[in-house]
Amino acid sequence: MVLFGDDNLKAKNRQNIGSGFTIEIIGSYKQKAILYRKGTQIKTVDLSDRVAKRLFVVETVESGAMQSRLALALNISRQTIHNYLETKKHYGLEGLIQGYTAAEGKSLRKQRAEHKKERCLGDKARQLEEIRRKARQERQEKQLELSFLFNGDGEAKTVEKDKQPFREEHEWEASRYAGIFAYLIPLITEWKWLKLVMGYFGEAYRIFMVFLLMAARNIRSIEQLKNVNAREAGIVLGMIRLPAKPKVWEWFYSAAHKQISRLLLDEQFRYQIKSGLVGIWLWFTDGHLLPYTGRGSVHFSYHTQRRMPVPGRTSMVTCDSSGRVVDFEIQEGKGDLRGHIAALARKWAKDVPQQPIMVFDREGYGAGFFWGLIDGKIPFVTWEKYADANKLAAIEDKRFASEFEFNSKKYAVFEGVKSFTYIPEESKKEEHRFTLRRIYIWNISSKRRASGLAWCEKKQMSTEDCARAILSRWGASENTFKHMKDRHPLHYHPGFKLVESDNQEIANPEIKEADSTIKRFKRSLSKLYKKLAKTEETLKKDGKPRQNSGRERLKNSIEEQEGALKSLKEEKAQLPERVDVSSLEDYKSFKRIDDEGKYLFDFVTCSLWNARKQMVDWLRPMFNQENELVDLFYVITNCHGWVKSTRQEVIVRLEPLQQPKRRLAQEQFCRKLTCLGARTPVGKWLVIEVGESPL
Repeated sequence: MVLFGDDNLKAKNRQNIGSGFTIEIIGSYKQKAILYRKGTQIKTVDLSDRVAKRLFVVETVESGAMQSRLALALNISRQTIHNYLETKKHYGLEGLIQGYTAAEGKSLRKQRAEHKKERCLGDKARQLEEIRRKARQERQEKQLELSFLFNGDGEAKTVEKDKQPFREEHEWEASRYAGIFAYLIPLITEWKWLKLVMGYFGEAYRIFMVFLLMAARNIRSIEQLKNVNAREAGIVLGMIRLPAKPKVWEWFYSAAHKQISRLLLDEQFRYQIKSGLVGIWLWFTDGHLLPYTGRGSVHFSYHTQRRMPVPGRTSMVTCDSSGRVVDFEIQEGKGDLRGHIAALARKWAKDVPQQPIMVFDREGYGAGFFWGLIDGKIPFVTWEKYADANKLAAIEDKRFASEFEFNSKKYAVFEGVKSFTYIPEESKKEEHRFTLRRIYIWNISSKRRASGLAWCEKKQMSTEDCARAILSRWGASENTFKHMKDRHPLHYHPGFKLVESDNQEIANPEIKEADSTIKRFKRSLSKLYKKLAKTEETLKKDGKPRQNSGRERLKNSIEEQEGALKSLKEEKAQLPERVDVSSLEDYKSFKRIDDEGKYLFDFVTCSLWNARKQMVDWLRPMFNQENELVDLFYVITNCHGWVKSTRQEVIVRLEPLQQPKRRLAQEQFCRKLTCLGARTPVGKWLVIEVGESPL
């Protein structure tokens, strides 16, 4: 009985080579290969034909097949496949075929003679090796160049030789923290991270190495470092051993007292944007609560899950469409999402070829804010805040013409227009009328409907693209904060300090008191109105109402309270909405939490998060189970292993994973990291591998 479709997929000689491809090898002497895509035969090739075989290998890999599996199926080395791909890249199909076919009416010998100067002669494997060597040398030269601005004077701080990372030479030593070495390699090669922190902070760079250990292993405070084996952690971080807590705090304060965290972050963010390490098509901005539980008087932020204000700050984080952190800023209290989005667009306008599309939630909804973005030529997409659920439900199903699937759910969309009128508070300014694209979204899977708004100026963004942008960072898709919080100490703030806040304004308490009095008068009037409606009018003998009757007394009481209510409303209108606490009695001044230490720690956290995103992308072609991919990455980075440091290189060997499929992916991943050619500032190569214990 067949449980999962075509029984041909269970053929003994058919092998899975990834991305839905399977290959079947027929024959023993003159072999043939049959390529299938999702069970359907798409190509047959004679493997005894050298040219056909090379073309088949290149086309199959370019279609998405995994090189390691194809090499195993065809009984060739993975290096051979890599050489085929590089040959085509550098020499074209002519170089891959390694020969000519004579044109009609021409001699093959004469044609070869004519093109002798153009042809690439010799062993192409050796030539490719030379190309790779030169490319590696260029990467090394670029890596050793400092392209950052340091300390405002344009000069990088120097670090003495005996305080350089990985200066110690030692034989193999065991370390339970060997897996975090994987983070260090892309940070050095892709982000130039070590050069950046050493250039800004000199010898104080070591606190960032400690933060790297904490963020990678989810160690939630410096105090918890007492549970870490000092020697085993130190040799992985490039130190002789991890120092005691007082020394770690000394490193921290020597870095924090420089007060240059914002310069460091801006330089890092600029480098990411310019080098293509983060996307610039869609930028998603949202606020993340940083709660405060101390005794100081600080401004209140808002706890979304508990739906109540709580003391704390708001970290305004901007991510690209893949979840990489583009920029972040910590603001007092609830923060200003609208102002942050506009400032973000202006901040990076010179560093991007065109303005990214800003995506934000309903907190940014407002005609004035929308007009400000349009006036500043800032494209945006957002939810519609005041959408009528009944009107959305009454829309005919057939109007939702375009269907697509997102996060394993079916959606249908169509587009309309919504008009806005913005009237500035200043009476002299004219009102502004404008229209926005209105995106109607129907979640067919959950039978719910919603709508969004978009303004994209000249950008070609379809209705479906707008809908996907709206759905990409909220609900089931909002993973940046949730996953970062689970894996890394997102809320930790080292070196906590309170300083006097520049913002000492609060909502006028007299307005709150007036509102309470107005509500009391309204409740009293409501009771009087009801009582008056039930009281019968008493008349004199001549038919006129009695002046001292109960009904007349009620009317007089209502008239008095209505007058008092009117007077209260007029007094309230004259009160200022916000006042400075220094002008009030029995009020403490507000304190601001100093963010310098938090910025330094979050710099490391977001660097690791972005590096993790990049490394998962590298790991994806090596492991075809998407739902286990991230877990596999964290398993690799949590592996125990062994460390050896020589004069030329630092070698970290990870213990192999038990499952063959995972071990193969682990080995390929480590080879990929090693091939990046990471080097320490003193020139040591960083090598990571998988193998048995050398001890």
